[in-house]
Amino acid sequence: MDIRSLGFRTDLRLLEMTGSEIEDRGTHLVIRTPENPTYFWGNFLLLRELPVPGGEREVIGAFHTEFPLAGHVSIGVDGTEDLTEALQPFAAAGMEVDVGTVLTTDTLAEPRPVAEGVVVRPLESDDDWEGRARLSHHLWSKTDEATFMTYARRKNDQERGLVARGLGRRYGAFVDDELVSTAAAFVTHAGIARYQTVETHPDHRRQGLAAAVVHAAGAHALATYGIEVLVIAADTDGDAIRIYRSLGFTDVERHNTLERREEGWA
Repeated sequence: MDIRSLGFRTDLRLLEMTGSEIEDRGTHLVIRTPENPTYFWGNFLLLRELPVPGGEREVIGAFHTEFPLAGHVSIGVDGTEDLTEALQPFAAAGMEVDVGTVLTTDTLAEPRPVAEGVVVRPLESDDDWEGRARLSHHLWSKTDEATFMTYARRKNDQERGLVARGLGRRYGAFVDDELVSTAAAFVTHAGIARYQTVETHPDHRRQGLAAAVVHAAGAHALATYGIEVLVIAADTDGDAIRIYRSLGFTDVERHNTLERREEGWA
């Protein structure tokens, strides 16, 4: 299945490189991450196109057939246009519709300086990476800690594997040795690098930290790997997309996803 979406194409390549399995069913792809079964967007279906009218429940049923033990449902739809209206039958069937934005740039504008005492550097030690998992859990604080930390540590292991292979780095902003903001960028194809999970602690937002770590990760990729295009995804409105645009990113496509989370993930 040829994938039109740059967002999904780079997503899938990163998943492949970290051990996920991709099966082509013709009308859709099945993506599995056996090592991390609660990773919503490591265990999902990617549709080549929307089903015929009335086919949304069949698609949801196909997910359950492929993932009978999953408590979540995650489905992507390939393409580059905003499918919000066309996806409403899925919303009526209990799915949450999310249409995000994929942005790219080949150069980065300098962010404003961070405050004195903030250290921006790559994550290196086990403690650094554990801090990344704990920062993520803080943002999902209503989720059972043991469940979430198992997921987050497995996600760390996948990224650390990419770092070990020399494919990118995860950067963090540290305040008093605590990780409070982080972003990563990894090579996916010749000349292309994709960002992964930008997160900032709520107490440290609007201080230029997200811009600083996004810039640091991207600048490393541009300088080290001969990258021609940096790719990042964001909600279509909100602070994140404004930060990315301020660094020089421009919108190139929409990213259409459907999700139903298992109870307890919030």
